[in-house]
Amino acid sequence: MNKTAAKEWLRIAYHDLLSAKILYDAKHFTDSIGCDIQQSIEKVFKAVIASKNRKIPKSHDLIEIYSYIENEIEIDDFQLELLARATEYYTEERYPNPNYELPSRKEIKEVLNFAEELFDRICANLQIDIKDL
Repeated sequence: MNKTAAKEWLRIAYHDLLSAKILYDAKHFTDSIGCDIQQSIEKVFKAVIASKNRKIPKSHDLIEIYSYIENEIEIDDFQLELLARATEYYTEERYPNPNYELPSRKEIKEVLNFAEELFDRICANLQIDIKDL
C-alpha cells in the first residue's frame, strides 16, 4: 500500500471538507459549499486509488470514480444517490440560467454528513490517522 500518496490526497480532501463545514456553519451560499463537498469526496476516492498505486482517473464524476474502488468500499443505494447529487455540485464554470437552483441547506447538510462519514471511513480503512495529515 502506498500510504504516502494516499495521505497527499487525503490532506487536500480534508481541506475541502473543512472549508465546506466552515462555510455551512457561516450560512454561506450552498453552491459554493457543494463544490467543496464534491471536491472532498473526489479526493477521498482518489486517495484509495492512489493507495493501490493505480492510475488516477481524470474525472470529476463521483459515480465513475467510485466504480474504480467499489471492491474496496461499500456504498448503499441511498449513498449512491448522494454521490450523484454531489457530482452535480461540481462545474468547471457555471453560467446563470432559468433552470438552475441552489441546493437546499437540508440537502447540503445531508451530503456534507455523508462526506464526513466517508472521509472517516476511508482513513480507517487505509489506517491513516487524521493527525498525520
